[in-house]
This record gives sequence, C-alpha cells and structure tokens, in this order.
Amino acid sequence: MARRRKRKSRRRQEGRRILEQVPQYCIESGEDKPVTAARKYIKAEGITPPALVLVKRNEHTTDRYFWAEKGLFGAQYVEENHFLFPSLKSAIESRQQEKNASLTVPVGT
Repeated sequence: MARRRKRKSRRRQEGRRILEQVPQYCIESGEDKPVTAARKYIKAEGITPPALVLVKRNEHTTDRYFWAEKGLFGAQYVEENHFLFPSLKSAIESRQQEKNASLTVPVGT
C-alpha cells in the first residue's frame, strides 16, 4: 500500500522562510529543561528580540524557540502564526521589497 504524502501548509512554509532570516543561537540544555535553558541563556547573553534559540536536548532531539517582545514561543507556533508577531512584520516587508526590486530591472540608455 502506498503511503500518502503529508500536505505542507503554505502558511507554515512562509513562516519558516521568515524565521530563517532571524538571528539563531545554538545551546545545549545541560541539566535544565530546554525552555528553562533557553530563558537562562537569553537573560545571560542579553539577546534582543527577534531571535531563534535552538536547544539541543540530546544527540537526537533539538527544540526550537522564538524569542519575541511578548516572550518565548515554540518555533512551530510562530511558523504557523507569523503574522501575529510585529517583529517579524518588518522581516516580511523587507522580503517583499527585495522581491519587487529584483523584478524591476533598470533600463540603460
């Protein structure tokens, strides 16, 4: 029996593309839970939003968190609801400006 392919949400794919433009920080959780390790790292380093924190839980598992003005969120939630975050709106606008600039080619005389 053939396996059905999982449908990929366009909204989530767009959110993933936007999050790729945000600064990323990779850490290991150590003895703390992943979200606690992320919060401690953000406070210790003084990271300003927006930022993506990748917390390595063990050799197989990595948790992704998004640091926004409103707090710390799971990256998957942010991918699906990127339009709710004002700090990402500027990234969206800059992407659209880049697309428009690449479409308009100046004509030489």
